[in-house]
Amino acid sequence: MRWQTIYEARWILAILVAATLGSALIPHWLGLLLAGLFLLLILYVFYFFRDPERAIPAGDQLVVAAADGVIADIVPELIEPEVTGQPMQRIGIFLSVFDVHTNRAPLAGKLIHCQHHLGQMLDARHPDATRLNEYITWGFKNSQVTFVVRQITGAIARRIIPWSKVGDELKKGEHFGMIRFGSRTEVYLPLNARLLVKVGDRVKCGTTPIAELADS
Repeated sequence: MRWQTIYEARWILAILVAATLGSALIPHWLGLLLAGLFLLLILYVFYFFRDPERAIPAGDQLVVAAADGVIADIVPELIEPEVTGQPMQRIGIFLSVFDVHTNRAPLAGKLIHCQHHLGQMLDARHPDATRLNEYITWGFKNSQVTFVVRQITGAIARRIIPWSKVGDELKKGEHFGMIRFGSRTEVYLPLNARLLVKVGDRVKCGTTPIAELADS
């Protein structure tokens, strides 16, 4: 577990530890019940903020998942309005409250864009979540391609945490941020990239190949 990840849970853990200690002031079985409940929540927080090591597949053409979760939808062509303004294909990944919530770069590249947009907190599976919810758009560029990753909040996820900034050079599989408690991550790729996943597939961040770029 990376300390940077668990550091993001510091206030949640502090409140839960205080609540657990405070349960000792409540007499009899109710205090024990509450203390047990808070201890379970502490264990869950450590579980949620886990960040296991991942083996990153080699190859400049191979695109890896930017998040853990399930492929919720694939849109074969739409205009990406914020970074490229060009037709791209979009791969949407839904993250449940049991998935690892760190995000990693799907390809190596330089961060050329990072913009936080306020919005609603619809369930991340809602068809309008990608359009209406709060999100951060990340634009990356390398010698081969410009690609986009969008972190989108959900009904439970209320905070997107950026760890990188414009100008940073990221390796494929390197962390750039996380979303707290259930959400959605989208990857936008050129139309000629060959997809390697389908709707319903489970993917692992930084490990599962989701597409292959066309030869330059």
